[in-house]
Amino acid sequence: MQDKVTFEYAIIRLVPKVEREEFFNVGVILYSKRKKFLNVKYHVDNEKLKAFSCELDIEDINNHLKSWELICKGSPLSGAIGQFELSDRFRWLAASRSTVIQSSKTHSGLTDNPEEELNKIFEKHVL
Repeated sequence: MQDKVTFEYAIIRLVPKVEREEFFNVGVILYSKRKKFLNVKYHVDNEKLKAFSCELDIEDINNHLKSWELICKGSPLSGAIGQFELSDRFRWLAASRSTVIQSSKTHSGLTDNPEEELNKIFEKHVL
């Protein structure tokens, strides 16, 4: 237990028709201050997307989620947000939105391996 550190995560939801408030999970974003870790993992199921809405383009959605990945990495291609501190980037990505791509409320836990935790949460809540 001594090696464990706190982490926070949010589930990324795809809300094809915001006015209907229906969604399905497409990813996870996880942040650990002590491990200096911020990463996102996502997968959009094209068949599930078509069942919800045939109006959305999966390529556009994946490009949007790719920008979240660039922000997590602090890439120069991510713009001004990508240059924020890790905690601020996480807060910005996990902020409440009323758009097609939204985040759940944040949850917390303890881990000794944030990458492994990200994979576990992704498998449980997305796949």
